[in-house]
Amino acid sequence: MTAVNRPSEGPGLPLSVANLSVSFGGATVVRSVSFQVAAGECLAIVGESGSGKSVTARTLLGLAGANATVRADEVALGGRSVLDLSPAAWRQRRGRDIGLVLQDALVSLDPLRPIGREIGDSLRLHTGMGATARRQRVIELLAAVGLPEPDMRVLQRSGELSGGERQRALIAAAIALDPPLLIADEPTTALDVTVQAQVLELLGDIKRRGTALLLISHDLAVVSRIADRVAVMRDGELIESGPTREVLRSPQHVYTRRMIAAVPGDKPRGTRLAPPAAVPAGGALAEAPQVRERGSASTPSAATVALEARGLVKTFTRPDGTRVNAVDDVSFHLDEGTTLGIVGESGSGKTTTARLLLALSTADRGNVQVMGEPWSALSEAQRRPRRASVGAIYQDALGSFDPRHSVAEIMRDAAGEGRGRRRTSSPRVLELLDSVGLDSTVLDRRPLQLSGGQRQRVGIARALAGRPRVLICDEPVSSLDVSVQAQVLDLLDELQRELGLSMIFISHDLGVVQHMSDRVAVMQNGRIVETGAAAQIFRSPAQAYTRQLLAAVPTLTLG
Repeated sequence: MTAVNRPSEGPGLPLSVANLSVSFGGATVVRSVSFQVAAGECLAIVGESGSGKSVTARTLLGLAGANATVRADEVALGGRSVLDLSPAAWRQRRGRDIGLVLQDALVSLDPLRPIGREIGDSLRLHTGMGATARRQRVIELLAAVGLPEPDMRVLQRSGELSGGERQRALIAAAIALDPPLLIADEPTTALDVTVQAQVLELLGDIKRRGTALLLISHDLAVVSRIADRVAVMRDGELIESGPTREVLRSPQHVYTRRMIAAVPGDKPRGTRLAPPAAVPAGGALAEAPQVRERGSASTPSAATVALEARGLVKTFTRPDGTRVNAVDDVSFHLDEGTTLGIVGESGSGKTTTARLLLALSTADRGNVQVMGEPWSALSEAQRRPRRASVGAIYQDALGSFDPRHSVAEIMRDAAGEGRGRRRTSSPRVLELLDSVGLDSTVLDRRPLQLSGGQRQRVGIARALAGRPRVLICDEPVSSLDVSVQAQVLDLLDELQRELGLSMIFISHDLGVVQHMSDRVAVMQNGRIVETGAAAQIFRSPAQAYTRQLLAAVPTLTLG
């Protein structure tokens, strides 16, 4: 890939931070944080949602917000302080001296402009490249981050891309000017394992060329693969830091030990990931993970088909006029009280399949039945009384909410109580929030005032409000840190055992799918290429494509 001439970064470390604190109103969300990142080094900051990781990252770019109070003894890029930079001076440095890959790709890209123009903006503003050279550079960048058919993608808008494709476009934009420091805030959150491997290799190449990398991530397997050092953040403070292998192999703080224990990995189906009770500070982990019995009084003894897809086909027209089968003759069934995991690369048709199952899109051919009765063939008026029986957890939590409504209004509406403003919320709403690890303090907030993980938890609580028989989960834990992910996976497992809940579980995280699924279907280019019992698929996959997926999975390296 052709590199842009990097501006001189001056003497000193690419990034040096000393006693950084950030407050909003009377609340301090980052407290006395200090760290350094050297050229060619990756420092990963890990921690739970709301721990202050992303606020720290945005502050380093002068994007903490107009109502933020920032105090520090030092924040320096390339040996030069940036504490008192004007907005105009910051605009000159962003992109050129420091790049940023944001977590939320959908709202970070302009929906009205082709991504080629958006990525090319930094080249237009900071280089002397002509239009032809800029276009070629953008195509090279898109190819480097694993986006297929990059010469066609430059013409597409963000709404025409899958979640993983949008995330790759963001990464391409961040590295366009080859900045000496790159801040990556959850850069692989929406990526399937094969593209994730490509992006991690790309970030590794960037690091080896001398770029300093600050990685914000909840994925400890990703961190163990690329980070030289790890800093663990909790409640706005760094509580533990050191070389990656040392921190992950011999964590000193109980909080770090709990995060590592919560990684699904190859933990058996039904094994509890989160500890059953809070662990006292400085104490040992709770007893060994419990393996819970599958089945319950509410689970039928004989298999009953909860959902069946028959010959689903969905075709879309590309910008160049060609037709592509996003879903191509897809058939499968979901037994009541079980989980079917659907895996595959970004763009393989997983999310389109989910939309067909939910009857949010109309299939060109084929049909869906729920509990043995017609579903997709019904009119929406006929389907509406049964809508609550099929719940959904969406990948893009922010885009699935009305930004004007508070959490209380969203939850009251989902629970059938109306959205009217009230002083108090019903026990049902509070119970739903508590079940996903949220308390009443979020009730008055709007979606944009929540962290990514908090938004996803509200989305899960909303999906459970109608007491569904079937739950379609499209990347339900992709934006959650490992601790909250463990709680949510345990919750879904418990609900399934207690209520006989049937789930379609779509995820790019094969460790999560392996832990949650009874059966697995593997999708490629809109078709199911392999299906079977989860244990069999992960132990002895029959198809080369499935073997390729499994080989690309990053594993938590503790040795």
